Amino acid sequence: MSIGLTAQDYVELAYRRNASLYARAVDANEPALLGQVMAADAVIDSVGVIIEGTEAILKIPGMLRDMFLATEHLVHNQTVELLSETTAKGETYCTASHIQPPAGEGHPHTALVWAIRYQDDLRLIDGAWKIARRVLVLDWTETRPVEFSGRQ
Repeated sequence: MSIGLTAQDYVELAYRRNASLYARAVDANEPALLGQVMAADAVIDSVGVIIEGTEAILKIPGMLRDMFLATEHLVHNQTVELLSETTAKGETYCTASHIQPPAGEGHPHTALVWAIRYQDDLRLIDGAWKIARRVLVLDWTETRPVEFSGRQ
């Protein structure tokens, strides 16, 4: 049985996959995955910090690993609008948890939780949809105690 996909269907599927791969890349410290989803000249605006180009973007997973004991990015709802045959705009909701060590003896680990909306410009490059520009909109944060069993 053959299922015909429209261009809109294709960009929606590709955008969902990109979001999942991006989350895995930053959480599992797999920078090569970012190269699969980001355009070579991509720009990320992360709450006023501008990260430009593949070389700098591929450093994000290691940077997060240095800053936190673990991270977990959960991808939620998404919308994407096809603007032309080669461009689209999307928005991804994400909850990003960042595990921090205890503040001192007798204190718990804490999770710094960010409610994020990624606002993305996408480009079709050599048959693959890639993120060309990403703006991280931080809607709110929450810090709460957690039991942390360690990173596997």
